[in-house]
Amino acid sequence: MKKRFFVMLMVSFFFTISIFGSKLVINSYNGDPEPKRVMNLLVENFKDLHPDIEVELNIFAMEDYKTLLRTWLPSQDAPDVVQWFSGERMRYFAQKDLLLPIDDILGDSFDDYFPAAFKTACTYDSKLYFVPESWYWWGVYYKKSMFEKLGLSTPKTWEEFINICGKIQAAGITPITIGTKYLWTTGAWFDYLNMRVNGLEWYTEFLDGGIAYNDAKVKKAMSYWQELVDNEYFNDDHSSLSWQEALTRMINDEAAMYLMGQFIKDSTPEEMRDDLEFFSFPVIDSSIPVYQETPIDGWMVPKNARNREDAKLWMEFVAGNVYQGIVSKELGRLAANKNVPVPNEDAEKGLEMIMESKGVMGFYDRDTDPEMANRGMNGFVQFMMYPENLDNILNELEKERQRIYQ
Repeated sequence: MKKRFFVMLMVSFFFTISIFGSKLVINSYNGDPEPKRVMNLLVENFKDLHPDIEVELNIFAMEDYKTLLRTWLPSQDAPDVVQWFSGERMRYFAQKDLLLPIDDILGDSFDDYFPAAFKTACTYDSKLYFVPESWYWWGVYYKKSMFEKLGLSTPKTWEEFINICGKIQAAGITPITIGTKYLWTTGAWFDYLNMRVNGLEWYTEFLDGGIAYNDAKVKKAMSYWQELVDNEYFNDDHSSLSWQEALTRMINDEAAMYLMGQFIKDSTPEEMRDDLEFFSFPVIDSSIPVYQETPIDGWMVPKNARNREDAKLWMEFVAGNVYQGIVSKELGRLAANKNVPVPNEDAEKGLEMIMESKGVMGFYDRDTDPEMANRGMNGFVQFMMYPENLDNILNELEKERQRIYQ
């Protein structure tokens, strides 16, 4: 009797699966309005291709997502696919054996989809764990109408940059806006100043933990940042603002420039987007080649994913022209898939800037140890608030580096 009941139960289970299909759980950080709209559009496209698969899409605000991901991955109830960042941020979880290798999906055809240079950022210990979705450039954004009104030309050198900051300030406008409530925006300043002053090879060794935070070269790079802080070229309430709240200052003509990634346009009013332009971070030392930041976003499969088969279907979909074409067209990103055309003139300019550079990196909090990155960015915010404490801040960060990389 028990055996018969068990057989009937199993038949009922498989019958239910055959009727209702399987369920794919997708967790995304596309919480801003435009990326959220596009994420829902992508899921609808996937469901059209696989109508038998039930999809549960969970979208979170970015800062919440960063915290929650660390609890999802080791859970026995992990989502099936998760959006994340390439490079050190991905490798951190791969090292902890929390991700599923996906070589059986794209391992042999990776180069058919993506530039070969992307492979290092998507692998760990010779295994593929990451499917890149899109990448984007960083630049100093400004409103063309404001620059025209003030008679300003875009600066190419640090001296020219400082000169226009002074002119903007004299006009009663904050030269540079920033929101440091969530820390990471400071990473861009630290990255660019070190790339412009010390070069990418040196900076890469630094991010790998091989150079002290209180090294003389770090202090030299920070001296240019201190020049901006001491001259009060940043908004003084930055520590209480998110990056979007800081953007409002530029939208309202209260501030003139913003060092930010291309995704700034996601949160810019549509009527202002054609007025928004960018220039490359100024050259400080002409003997140092020009390097740029190009973060890569994409997808991973948790090792504890329950629905691995459908997760693989999603990863194949993510890599393809349809998915990447939608992201590129709708959001203006550069598709990671090299077969997808550049979506607009703005992206053409961004791509040209990247192609003219002598090298690229991801981002401070993606290219160094996550714990060190968090300590570092806390220190950078402290520095912006109390620049006179720079030496103490760097000495404390050096103690953290020695502890973390021991």
